[in-house]
Amino acid sequence: MKKRLTKRIFWILVCAAICFAVLLALGGKYTVKLSLKGHDVGAWQVTADIDQDAEFVKLEDVRVSGADVYLSFSSLSRGKAFVSVSVPGETLGGFRLYVHSTGMITYDSFFGPSRGDIILPVCVCLWLLSVFTGILRRYRTDMNEDMYSYGNVTELGLMIFCGFLMANQLVYTLSYRGVYMLVRSVMEASSRFAVYVLPIAFIVWLLVSASNVRLLIKEGFTWHNMLGMIIGVLVCAGTLLPVIVGDLLQSATWVDVHNEQGIALYIESFTEAGVFGVITYLECILLSTVILAVKAARHVPPFDRDYVLILGCQLNEDGSLTKLLSSRADRALEFGRMQKERTGRIMKYVPTGGKGDDEVISEGEAIGRYLRSKGIEEENILVEDRAKNTRENMQYSMELIKADSEKDDPKIAFSTTNYHVFRSGLIASSLGIKAEGIGSPTKRYFWINAFIREYIATLYSERRTHLGVIICLTLLNLAMAAVLYLSNVL
Repeated sequence: MKKRLTKRIFWILVCAAICFAVLLALGGKYTVKLSLKGHDVGAWQVTADIDQDAEFVKLEDVRVSGADVYLSFSSLSRGKAFVSVSVPGETLGGFRLYVHSTGMITYDSFFGPSRGDIILPVCVCLWLLSVFTGILRRYRTDMNEDMYSYGNVTELGLMIFCGFLMANQLVYTLSYRGVYMLVRSVMEASSRFAVYVLPIAFIVWLLVSASNVRLLIKEGFTWHNMLGMIIGVLVCAGTLLPVIVGDLLQSATWVDVHNEQGIALYIESFTEAGVFGVITYLECILLSTVILAVKAARHVPPFDRDYVLILGCQLNEDGSLTKLLSSRADRALEFGRMQKERTGRIMKYVPTGGKGDDEVISEGEAIGRYLRSKGIEEENILVEDRAKNTRENMQYSMELIKADSEKDDPKIAFSTTNYHVFRSGLIASSLGIKAEGIGSPTKRYFWINAFIREYIATLYSERRTHLGVIICLTLLNLAMAAVLYLSNVL
C-alpha cells in the first residue's frame, strides 16, 4: 500500500513539474483574439489602451487577419492590467490580463487561459489514465488470485468512477478554456453524471420496488426484503436534494448566491459538488457489485474438481428437498456429469446442512438421499450434518474433505442458488478455502435484495477505503471551490 501511494505521489509531482516547466517557458507571452465582424478596418486603425498602475504587460504586436484582430502581449512584472481595444469612434471590447510572479500571463481572470496551459488538462488525463490502468492491473491480479473478494468490488467501482472522470476530462480537453473552466468542469462532472442517470435510476427503482412487493408477498414482511426500495429512495432523494436546495438558494433573500465575489456562491458550489461526487462514487460501487455478483453466478469452474459442496437450505415438512434445494443438487449433478464426459474425472459430493428445529432430518442427509436416488454411489458421498449456516457449511465440509482426500490441496466447487454464489464465495475466501461456485437458477425477484445486501456488505467491509475516497473527494472539491473563489476576488 505504501509503495503504491509513494508511486502515485511521485507521478503527481512529475506531472506538476512538467506543467510548471511548460508554463514557465511559454507563459510569459499571450495573444488575444478579438472578432471584427461588421468592421472594415486595417491594422493601423486598431488601437489598444492599457490601463495599469505600473508596467505589468507590454503590447508587442497588433495584427488583423480577415475579421479577427490579434494582440500579442509580453509580461514585465507581477500585476493586473485592463486592456480596451477600439477603432475610430467605437470600442470593440475590453479584457483583463494578470501577470503572475512566475511571469505567466492569464487572460480575463487569475486562473484564466494562458499560453501553453493546454498541458494542464492533458496531464490530468494522463494521470487519470495511469490511475485507471494501475487499478485495472491490480483488479486483474486480485481476480486471478481470488474472484470472491469485497476488495474486487471496490477496485471495479473505482475503475468505473475513474473511467467516467477520464472520459469527461477528455471531452473537455478538446475545448479547453483555462484553469478556471477546467476546475468548474471537474466540479460539475459528478452532478452531470448523477442527473443524467436519474431517469434510469428512477425507472430501476420502480422495477426494484415491484420486485420487492412480489418478494414481500411470497416471503413475508421483513426489512431485508425491502432493501431494494430503501436504496432506490435514497439514490433518487440524494440526487434531487442538491438540485432542490440550489433552486431554493437561488430565490432566497437571506443569502446572496449570485455575487461572484461573495463566499456564499462557492459554499453552495462546494456542497453541491461534494454531495454529487459521493453519490456518483456510491453508484459506481453499486454497479460494480451487480457486475461481480452476476459474473460469479454465471461462472463455471474448470472441470478438474475433486469435491463439490451442495449447500443446504430449508426442507419440506416430510424431509424431501424443496424446489430451491433440489435445484442446487441438480446443478451439482449436472456439473459432475459434464466433468466426467469431458475429462473422465469423477468427483465426490459433499451435501451439507444440519437439522433445524422444524425439520425431520438434517439437510445434509436429505440431499445425500436425493443423490443416491440419482445414481451416485455411497462411496462418492460425504454427508455433513452439523452446519447451521453457510460459514459452518464451508468449515465443517472442509474438515470432512481433509480427512478423506489424499491431496494436500484438493480442487473444490460448491453449488448454491445463483444469487447466493458471490456471498458464499466470500465466506469461503474468508475461511481460507479455495473454492469456486456453481449457480442454480431461481426466481428473479430474489436477485435484487441479494445485490443490495452484498452492496451494503461491501461498503462495511471496505469502509476505510470508501471513507478515504470520500474524504479525498471532499478535499478536492474544497480546493477547487477555493480556486474559483480566488479567481474572482484576486
